[in-house]
Amino acid sequence: MSEHAAVTRIVAIRHGETAWNVDTRIQGQLDVPLNAKGRWQAQRLAAALADEGISAIYSSDLQRAWQTAQPLAEATGHAPRPERGLRERAFGVFEGLTWAEIERDHPEASERWRKRDPDFGPEGGERLADFYARCVECVTLLARRHPGEVLALVAHGGVLDCLYRAAARVALGAPRTWQLGNASINRLLHTPQGLMMVGWADTGHLDGAVHDEFSDALGAGSSSRSRS
Repeated sequence: MSEHAAVTRIVAIRHGETAWNVDTRIQGQLDVPLNAKGRWQAQRLAAALADEGISAIYSSDLQRAWQTAQPLAEATGHAPRPERGLRERAFGVFEGLTWAEIERDHPEASERWRKRDPDFGPEGGERLADFYARCVECVTLLARRHPGEVLALVAHGGVLDCLYRAAARVALGAPRTWQLGNASINRLLHTPQGLMMVGWADTGHLDGAVHDEFSDALGAGSSSRSRS
């Protein structure tokens, strides 16, 4: 197989908006559905990607991602395939809490989370380093399964954060300076050398109706209450 044939184009998508995104409430692996705006975003996303040449769709099996994948499946004719490796990070005791509640009830754990300690995992949840390894391994395996094709991966803010870091060679503990908007389109390549960045945070299909927060993603650094 030539090097060109081994390249896989990846369209990585964050799920549409949920009520918990708006409330800055940690979803983790709790199964929260899309809200009305999220369902609208999913329809706009599907229209934007209908002619992208997508040959396979993989989605986290959590319903906010699965519901986002359904209109895309209708637009492309490819049924989504559930993939647990694309699930959001398990946040254990943090799940269901707002940022403020975490800071109040778990101050020491909250500080390690916000500082992006790779060895930290909330009680009952995943260590950041383990989550990163899980995400990159999953996407690498899927890309290798579809050489020369275009894959759509519907996942979560934390998963996309890991993919950005892998493709841009950004340290796991570095503060985030890039967007992870709901229903955003993010383009990557997978080559024999690994992931490469093509384009990030395309939300033109949403007419500005996009939300970017940390309730579904990873804790950030000192400016986590804004966009760090």
